[in-house]
Amino acid sequence: MLLDAGENIKALAEYLGHSDPGLTLRVYAHLMPSSQERTRKALAAVFAAH
Repeated sequence: MLLDAGENIKALAEYLGHSDPGLTLRVYAHLMPSSQERTRKALAAVFAAH
């Protein structure tokens, strides 16, 4: 839930006691179903600004 809400991956990895943020993403990325839509919106906003 924290990743999906936008929590910083490095802070979350430290909180969970993971040695690096990559481990946290590999373990929990499947729990972020809205991240693809959020990424699409962010990229669309960047390209619309240019």
